[in-house]
Amino acid sequence: MNNNLTLLVIMGIVVMLGLMLSVLLAVMFNFRKKNQHRRAMELLKEQQQSQLIEAAILSEETERHRISETLHDEVGAILSSAKLHLLGIKQTTLDEKDKKLHEKGAGLLNDVIKRVRGISHSLHSNILKEFGFNEAIRHFLQQVTGGTMISTDTRLDEKYKGSTPEKDMSLYRIIQELINNTLKYAGATKMEINSTLKENELMVTLVHNGNGLSQEDFDIFSFRKEGLGLKNIRNRVLLLKGKISFDKTPEVSTIHISLPV
Repeated sequence: MNNNLTLLVIMGIVVMLGLMLSVLLAVMFNFRKKNQHRRAMELLKEQQQSQLIEAAILSEETERHRISETLHDEVGAILSSAKLHLLGIKQTTLDEKDKKLHEKGAGLLNDVIKRVRGISHSLHSNILKEFGFNEAIRHFLQQVTGGTMISTDTRLDEKYKGSTPEKDMSLYRIIQELINNTLKYAGATKMEINSTLKENELMVTLVHNGNGLSQEDFDIFSFRKEGLGLKNIRNRVLLLKGKISFDKTPEVSTIHISLPV
């Protein structure tokens, strides 16, 4: 009798343990399924976000090319024609005052033609496709700072021969925007751009002695409506799966960019 009772108790314990184990396995399985579903949703959200950013960037590049071609083919042609007409005026028929006005007008027209050509090249960035990322950065920096009070230097790693055209274009636009912002807002007199290629990572650093942004400034301004340029930088870095950080001291401001290549 005692043996039967003991056997029943043991069987009851085994059944209860089996039920508890079944419940535990069911809970773990359900938790695992929820985690898998959550990760799948997060991945889908990231993919959708990347697709939206990529579509926006592609649309921006298309618009840049359209504006570039319009400036080069239409505005440039009209300005060149105006220059020909101006140069066609016989200066021998002009008095000294009109000659000075003629020379001043011709000089201003030449300056405008150069600026339009420079903007067109900057928007279209043919030099990036033809000569590569490093030369494109040097050319753009010289183009926007030549003849100004700011001194510049580049130390670009020649081992970097470029990634995909899309990635190089995005990185080029990031550097362009950072240079433009530095010229417009920082009040710098010295600027330096360096790059280093280590294994599968490209690190680009922009250093200047002006009043730059801190990381907190970038995080705040890039989400404001008026901070469109900074928002574009953030989106491009996100699309490239890279990182960007801002450091600021009273003497120097530094921007670090690291990208997988």
